[in-house]
Amino acid sequence: MKTWWNRLVDAWTDLNGRERALVGAVGVVALLGLFWLTLVAPTLDWAASAERRAATARDELRAVQALRSQFDRVNAPLSRVRERIHSGPKGEIFTTLEDLARKSAVKVASMEPRTSPASEAYKETKVQVVLKSVSLAQTVNYLHRIESAPQLLSVKSLRIRARADKPELLDVTFTVSSFEPVPS
Repeated sequence: MKTWWNRLVDAWTDLNGRERALVGAVGVVALLGLFWLTLVAPTLDWAASAERRAATARDELRAVQALRSQFDRVNAPLSRVRERIHSGPKGEIFTTLEDLARKSAVKVASMEPRTSPASEAYKETKVQVVLKSVSLAQTVNYLHRIESAPQLLSVKSLRIRARADKPELLDVTFTVSSFEPVPS
């Protein structure tokens, strides 16, 4: 190692002032190039990569926030329905419908249970209700009472026909569902 160093020192001393300046400038440029390649360029690449990752993270955050907002808009009504199911009074749907009909001055012609699909979380009870010779006002009053009852009741289908013998009266058929949580 010393021989290489000694040779380098001898070569340097043999150079005149102008040659030394030129070799020194080349050495400085070489050192600057090495410094650039080993420290500055990797640091700049890392900074650019970090900025790209940060921009991607911001985009992903905006997407997650949009999904959260959409979830909240969809989930809010569902949460209110779940709350009504869990906190509402429990009762026999037939008794509730008869009581609401009496309050609406409507005589129910028939009520028949209907099958409903099974659910893991809720038990749905469906009843088909038939009203004969009722006025539009009575029908609207009865349906409003059903929809606004403390127990969660939902009118699923509705068929209204004017009577041929008395056009001012209606025959109404509809299906009402009630929901109860399935015991765990």
